[in-house]
Amino acid sequence: MSVLDVAGNVRTGEELNIIAVENWLKAQGVELQGKAEVTQYSGGASNWTYRLKYDNADLILRRPPQGTKAKSAHDMAREYNVQKNLAPFYPVLPEMVALCQDESVIGCDFYVMKRIEGIIPRAKLPPELQLTESKVRELCVNVIDKLIELHQVPYQGTELEKLGKGEGYCRRQVEGWDKRYEKARTLNVPSFKWVRKWLLANIPADSNSCVIHNDWRFDNVILDPHHPTEVIGVLDWEMATIGDPLMDLGSALAYWVEETDNRIFKATRRQPTHLKGMFTRQQVVDYYLEKMNIQTDNWTFYEVFGIFRLAVIAQQIYYRYYHKQTNNPAFKDFWIVIHALHVRALKLIAQQKIESNQTAQKYISKVHHIIGKEK
Repeated sequence: MSVLDVAGNVRTGEELNIIAVENWLKAQGVELQGKAEVTQYSGGASNWTYRLKYDNADLILRRPPQGTKAKSAHDMAREYNVQKNLAPFYPVLPEMVALCQDESVIGCDFYVMKRIEGIIPRAKLPPELQLTESKVRELCVNVIDKLIELHQVPYQGTELEKLGKGEGYCRRQVEGWDKRYEKARTLNVPSFKWVRKWLLANIPADSNSCVIHNDWRFDNVILDPHHPTEVIGVLDWEMATIGDPLMDLGSALAYWVEETDNRIFKATRRQPTHLKGMFTRQQVVDYYLEKMNIQTDNWTFYEVFGIFRLAVIAQQIYYRYYHKQTNNPAFKDFWIVIHALHVRALKLIAQQKIESNQTAQKYISKVHHIIGKEK
């Protein structure tokens, strides 16, 4: 079926020592029949992801990239254990097979899980799906609902609780991403000086604590090929933790490109949120807050944080390309996107300041009144 997600050729310089992997898997008691067909997924901007297809098994291997990396973002044991411990409460996770922490095997930690066969909704949905506007809306709601279900997982008293560091999550995140950006900066990107200053000055108290994915996007979910609006899998748990659900939502919406966005965002769109039937970012926020019974008078903070965080992630990836630690051509123009994210964050902050300024609001209202009379 052509709509199913498939991997491609392994990128030059990112080859996998399959003999070493096979020997290790067999030593763990994993039965493998036939010769492995090794392919690689192109979406691995952070960790590298390979498909190992055997006669009797269809497996996925995840490993960190070569070169300088953010240590916490490439902890294979953590990523493996998060999924293993979350699975009893959240039945859309791949089945874990084995975790390797012996770097003598392929030079780094890695883990293997079973592949979930389905559709990954990337920038363009497969045209064969022919989803109507109402079906697109159904898909949109189902993806948001899966995030809400995650945020409602009863993690207290389980191994998942150990992921958290207690109160102050929002502050730790702002301060942490601020330091990461400074460390990964290159000469061709903005300093984000005013955005970073504004975030540090507007950190709210944590709204709540729950299991958060921290990289929630359409291209991290798997859809049922027979019912393509239903989510049957959720991937990429490398940054999952216990934290503030509004921070998770703000981070997710940084990727949410809608029809009114500029050409740069549309050109770099990674998920089909532009389609008719999809919520706008504001509609997502309204729907989520109502479903979760949460109120906030400072949504701009979470939205700006999400944008800055995405800029840092993009910069960390671009840093590797800039310093020739990866040759993936998909990363070549990331610096342009980082400039666009900077402008978007500044506009949101400016809008928030105008809206909170009563005098400015008074004059804006007067201008609108005059314009209305002239019409």
